[in-house]
Amino acid sequence: MSSLDSRNAQTIGFILIPGFALMSYASATEPLRAANLLAGREIYRLQIFSPDGTPALSSSGVSVPAEPLPVRGAGLGTAFVCAGGLPRDWRYPGVLACLRQLSREGVRIGGISGGPYLMAAAGLLDGRDFTIHWEHAAALLEAFPDLTPRQARFLIDGNRITCGGGIAPLDMMHVLIAERMGPDFARRVSDWYLHTEVNEPAAPQRASLAERYGVYHPGLLSVLERMEETIEMPLERAAMARIAGVTTRHLDRLFAAQLNTTFLDQYRRIRLQHAHRLLKQSPLSVSEIAVATGFSSLSHFSRMFRTLYGIAPREARRE
Repeated sequence: MSSLDSRNAQTIGFILIPGFALMSYASATEPLRAANLLAGREIYRLQIFSPDGTPALSSSGVSVPAEPLPVRGAGLGTAFVCAGGLPRDWRYPGVLACLRQLSREGVRIGGISGGPYLMAAAGLLDGRDFTIHWEHAAALLEAFPDLTPRQARFLIDGNRITCGGGIAPLDMMHVLIAERMGPDFARRVSDWYLHTEVNEPAAPQRASLAERYGVYHPGLLSVLERMEETIEMPLERAAMARIAGVTTRHLDRLFAAQLNTTFLDQYRRIRLQHAHRLLKQSPLSVSEIAVATGFSSLSHFSRMFRTLYGIAPREARRE
């Protein structure tokens, strides 16, 4: 860390896409505000932008004042794009062009929550190690099949920064502040927000399988994990029993005793939940989603979807 780095104010921009999550935004900006307070001077300068320069409305209805997108030579050191909601609503070619221009100028580009999706759309994540909020991962994989996000809280790959959102930006900002101002100062900032347990970048975004399903049998957990990994091409019950190291009959007993369901019903539920996310977030047709979730026909998919959700897939997409 040079004395010049620690003395001069660094300008950080936030491009807010309408519907962004206020928690993600606050978790990223508040540590910078606290850093200025603790330093007794401005070491970080924030600029807030929106696609059209009007106040950006968050998912909770709170409006944040914003200015038009930055132009060439705006003087940003880092620019984050923060998005939430549905990827199909993030059609902002001006934002993509802006991100590309900033990247060409050497600005460090970051994405928070759904922001990495827009970075991918701008072609800024090719060959990069990156993450995105787990809710948006399915839509990103379908839209950009050559990209593979990691389920991490945040990742820094050179001049690309990606973060899953929620409260994970607190962890990310701890690292970025430490990078510039040193670990002791970063710890003071984190303590300001009672953030005593700073997570590693690769820490998981979601609770473990055991916590999510409330089961602890290692064989059953192995099967549930494989179910989530084989949505498009479901495995046979016998193959899953071999993974669990039990007989098919014993596997059936485990599902009945610990999850109060059957092997087939649980597998189908996992696939339909994935389909529901794709209907909400991806541009894929209903027929394409049926194939992507392992259903042999559209009619079978629609029937099973209606059984679980009470509405047809096309109704779910309209909602």
